[in-house]
Amino acid sequence: MEIKNINTLGQLKAAGYQSISIKDELRNNLREKIKSGKPVFEGVHGFENTVIPELERAILSRHNINLLGLRGQAKTRLARKMVELLDEYIPFVAGSEINDDPLNPISRFAKDLIDEKGDETPISWLHRSERFSEKLATPDVTVADLIGDVDPIKAANLKLSYADDRVIHFGMIPRANRCIFVINELPDLQARIQVALFNILQEGDIQIRGFKLRMPLDLQFIFTANPEDYTNRGSIVTPLKDRIGSQILTHYPESVAIARTITQQEAKLDETQHKLVYVPSLAKDILEQISFEARDSEYIDNKSGVSARMSITAFENLMSTAERRALKAGVDKTTLRLSDFIGIIPAITGKVELVYEGEQEGAAAVAQNLIGSAIRTLFPTLLPKIEKLEKPGEKTPYSDLIEWFFAESGFELLDDASDKDYQAILDEVTPLDTLLKKYQPQLDKKDQYFMKEFILWGLVEYKKLSKDRFAQGHQFKDMYGSYISKL
Repeated sequence: MEIKNINTLGQLKAAGYQSISIKDELRNNLREKIKSGKPVFEGVHGFENTVIPELERAILSRHNINLLGLRGQAKTRLARKMVELLDEYIPFVAGSEINDDPLNPISRFAKDLIDEKGDETPISWLHRSERFSEKLATPDVTVADLIGDVDPIKAANLKLSYADDRVIHFGMIPRANRCIFVINELPDLQARIQVALFNILQEGDIQIRGFKLRMPLDLQFIFTANPEDYTNRGSIVTPLKDRIGSQILTHYPESVAIARTITQQEAKLDETQHKLVYVPSLAKDILEQISFEARDSEYIDNKSGVSARMSITAFENLMSTAERRALKAGVDKTTLRLSDFIGIIPAITGKVELVYEGEQEGAAAVAQNLIGSAIRTLFPTLLPKIEKLEKPGEKTPYSDLIEWFFAESGFELLDDASDKDYQAILDEVTPLDTLLKKYQPQLDKKDQYFMKEFILWGLVEYKKLSKDRFAQGHQFKDMYGSYISKL
């Protein structure tokens, strides 16, 4: 019989429906997915050999789970993805506040209704998309919010005594019965509120205002938390940690390729931007490398982490920078430039937590240093390495280019220069063409100007050229000329 035709308890029994707990439900569906070879947490990248196997083992073990990791490590996304392991629909007693199982009711309302109507008890069906509840832990959360409390208005309306359990107003956790319940940032929950979760986790029941009621709730708990050494606001009390079955450590992407995949998937861009702005592959690598540099930077608090959201918002800013330039120029097609990276500084400064030395430098200066560090790291992977010590007068792959700057006194690249002017300026630097032909012969023609600019920025980072920022763009000069101009 189809679900939509099962509307009463009697029909449900006749259909042979059998109740199982949510943990068994998750376990059974995970077993089927693993056996079939289907991806379990589709859209989550970089955890295939680390976090996901541990999470699968925890689900198979029927554990409540604590996802422990720095910000922007897909903890909440993993929790939400678990909904896909639930059955598509489950039956519940129609009108029940806590999704009572018709074959195993636990609330006073459901038990009384079944006693009164028997097999004619009406039932409804709950879709898995409605079986996910989430609460951000904040210091103002109360036991009444999570567990429940006596409702004096209900008592007055129903003319009931406060001793009658029908006056109880259920909190978020009982209302999430037979659902996945997520508490984000668990250490932020006051210790006395964490204590209220002990019984629910261990015995599966709740206690409200001294009422002698036992309600064996059926819940899958997922907690998320930052490492306790960072979260100064509080910590997870030890007995609560003891009751959480599995604690799983998350982490940041381990390679630029994985980070790129995440950014491209999550960035909120429309088709207009994709058509308008061509993005060289190297630009995407530089963008991701900035986050890797930030996580190792002496100016940034590595205990607070550098969220994957930084790369995502930076990419959105980068595309918008190129889009704005194209709109001002009145063109319907442009290529991203390395100088467009100046537009991602607001995305970086809002996402990193600086240590004292970083505060002294200034957030914008730190952001610019990160861009430079990313270029410096990637430069030797694409072009000849620049040695720290060179013999006087020794010819290097970059000698002709440096001599060109000495002879020509450099040039300026304006942020809003048209593509035609931008390309014309770089074409004047003829040694750049020689370098590309020799060391990047297979480079796509569309990427050539970005690579030319990359070479210039790289030489700046290795102290072979000088680059100065002014209100409307960048000025590139040779180091000696720059020194003379300052005298």
